[in-house]
Amino acid sequence: MNYKFFSAYFSFSKTHRTGLVVLLILIVVLQTIYFFVDFSSPIKTNSEKEKWLAFQTEIDSLKELARISGSRLYPFNPNYISDYKGYKLGMSVQEIDRLLAYRKQNKFVNSADEFQKVTGMSDSLLKTMVSYFKFPDWVNQKRKSYSNSALDTFVTFSKKKKINIQDINTAGSKDLEKIFGIGEVTAKRILSFKERFGAFVSMEQLNDIWGLSAEVVANLQEHFEIKTLTGIKKLDINNASITELAQFPYFKYALAKQIVIYRSMNGPIVETADLTKIKGMPNDKIKIIALYLDF
Repeated sequence: MNYKFFSAYFSFSKTHRTGLVVLLILIVVLQTIYFFVDFSSPIKTNSEKEKWLAFQTEIDSLKELARISGSRLYPFNPNYISDYKGYKLGMSVQEIDRLLAYRKQNKFVNSADEFQKVTGMSDSLLKTMVSYFKFPDWVNQKRKSYSNSALDTFVTFSKKKKINIQDINTAGSKDLEKIFGIGEVTAKRILSFKERFGAFVSMEQLNDIWGLSAEVVANLQEHFEIKTLTGIKKLDINNASITELAQFPYFKYALAKQIVIYRSMNGPIVETADLTKIKGMPNDKIKIIALYLDF
């Protein structure tokens, strides 16, 4: 091995050795300073920011208090329990569906026992809810009439039968505004919705109008019905273009395309059953939709 070759790199003069010692001392000093001295900038306190943070904490606590108080249960008519409210009260999907099916028949529950009979809920769940049930005054009067005499009962029912049922397809804005919960704006919205079809074919279509609560719909169904079907705007489903199909209230643009695709692949649509074969068709509304179509 040639040691002379390596020794040439480790031969230092006195000046070089002095420089290396100074460099080594300098490195040690700098490392010591870096280790013991804190170079981080001091955190500046902002009194204004602290005030805002404290104020925000107070706001958050008030929001939480409002959320808790907002979850209180207030008296309600059990005939108009929505899916969400029923779920929050602890009702199962089946129990809610039974009540909604009962209400679709234009029937009302008039007591806690009848509510339990219709929904099939347990005694324990009913016990937690019954104290909040609030039935209309005429229901309470009807109960008193049962306890008083058969004559009072007859009077109560005879009064209820005096409602003058109107044709909703000929009703005007003033007729609709007589219903509790309907103002001028809502009445115009109902008439505008009807105008898109020419006429209603089912009272169930009221559920498709934005802004109508279940209670308002029930009031409308109690005072109106379908008596005439004149003026219905028919849609030629086998010859209408995608644009024309998409303008029909129950069809979206994507569904209009599917209808055209189905026609081109399977031929004309000849009956209601064919509609169920089209992708995206709202099957729960097919019976209503079919009444507006020309096959």
